[in-house]
Amino acid sequence: MRALAVIGNVNPDLVLGPAYPWPLPGTEVLVEHSELRVGGAAGNTALAWKAMGVPFQIAANAGSDQFGAWLLETFGPWAERWSIHQGPTTISVRVTHPDGERTFFTAAGHVDHLEVDDVCSGLDGEQLAGGIALLTGGFVTKALSSEYPKFLACARAQNISVALDTGWPSEGWTESKKAAALSWLGESQIALLNEIEATSLTSTDSAVAAAGALRDVMPSDAIIVVKCGSRGALAITPEQLISQVSAERVAVVDTIGAGDVFNAGFLSALAMGRRLEDCLLQGVSVATTAISTRPRTYEKTGV
Repeated sequence: MRALAVIGNVNPDLVLGPAYPWPLPGTEVLVEHSELRVGGAAGNTALAWKAMGVPFQIAANAGSDQFGAWLLETFGPWAERWSIHQGPTTISVRVTHPDGERTFFTAAGHVDHLEVDDVCSGLDGEQLAGGIALLTGGFVTKALSSEYPKFLACARAQNISVALDTGWPSEGWTESKKAAALSWLGESQIALLNEIEATSLTSTDSAVAAAGALRDVMPSDAIIVVKCGSRGALAITPEQLISQVSAERVAVVDTIGAGDVFNAGFLSALAMGRRLEDCLLQGVSVATTAISTRPRTYEKTGV
């Protein structure tokens, strides 16, 4: 099995909801559920791998307050090489809605200060050589993303395949954000975008068209994956073949981090050398299980 790593944002998530109607200023809304849990794009992927028993590395950082200590305790030996930012921990409040949508409020904090030197010192590059590194949360890890070219060059020199999940920029897909994302993708071997990210980035009107447009800007041996939510996922291979799988219908409990969990399932299967369709199926299965269970689980039981 090829070695796996994830790089990016890990932070506490306070999940509340469902909330309806949206509160007016000065009012209070009671919700049925609240949960404080480890989140962030990199955190969600790492927790899925941890639960699945998949070996991995994670490069991230933590704040110097009680929430930072909690993150370090949660990841234990995986966090031994993390850097500590002398300041507050980034916290996200995520409000769910009855229709399954959600609203995020994220405070600035430690993730802004994760740098490429922290990543290089946080990973065992020799062990990861020939493996896959998932780069995620680029639009919230601002210091790190400004140094992506340096990391991408180091990964290339060590024969590390980079999988990139751009995420959604808070300002939307401005021309500068599109240019940045496309430049990162141009140096990556795997793209892992959701449908709205892919179509907005490429100014196309379908997942297939977006994948084809990304094919034109990425290396010739790249795999492009578009996550289509309840409709499953599709991928285009280096041979320009399209593989598509559907998702099982489930009662949705919480969709937060679904794409990050898909990444964990997909990449773990890819690292084991499985067929692309099987990788898509595992990604969809792990994500579907996660969004339909509370407390969250990642693999089906009793089947």
